[in-house]
Amino acid sequence: MSHIETIFNAVLEGDAAGAKTGVTAALNAGIAPETILKEGLIAAMGEVGRLFEENEYFVPEMLVAARAMQGGLVLLKPHLAAGGVAAMGKVIIGTVKGDLHDIGKNLVAMMLEGAGFEVIDLGTDVAPDKFVKAVLEHKPQVLGMSALLTTTMPSMGHTIKALQEAGVRDQVKVMIGGAPVTDAFARQIGADGCSTDASSAVRLAKSLIG
Repeated sequence: MSHIETIFNAVLEGDAAGAKTGVTAALNAGIAPETILKEGLIAAMGEVGRLFEENEYFVPEMLVAARAMQGGLVLLKPHLAAGGVAAMGKVIIGTVKGDLHDIGKNLVAMMLEGAGFEVIDLGTDVAPDKFVKAVLEHKPQVLGMSALLTTTMPSMGHTIKALQEAGVRDQVKVMIGGAPVTDAFARQIGADGCSTDASSAVRLAKSLIG
């Protein structure tokens, strides 16, 4: 089995130690970091997303696969940076003000990283002005907001309004997600898109940056 196949299978099986060992072995064998990223880690997370959409994987399997991917990615990042490998795009993500739920948001962040995005995670209970400050500082292509409570959903609209007032709304695509969030609500508040799960969030982010 090749080093790339070892990494791919380790991520698919949620084997964090195996993913790290595979990445280390691939680097030692002189395989390009970009090849390890694309053909090993990103390809594996793409397969995880497919299995999730076909109801063969569920949230627990996605989480352990994403953690295994992150274990390998931590080892790979310094080599990618040294080689000047650019991320697919930059995404700022956070759970909105008043909402402390983070499992879904964390999974989306990990899946986005697994797809090759640079992710800046602001955590939970993020106020509109904090989102705006992060957009001004990091200049992302995409801003992702999560809410699991119907009572905190209005904060998504407040954040979009704050982006408009700061003059940066047209500089960033806004996607929203969470159990109670719908396409109709996304249109109502002026978001660019809505996703119901981590796998579709990755597809949405890719489509938003074209």
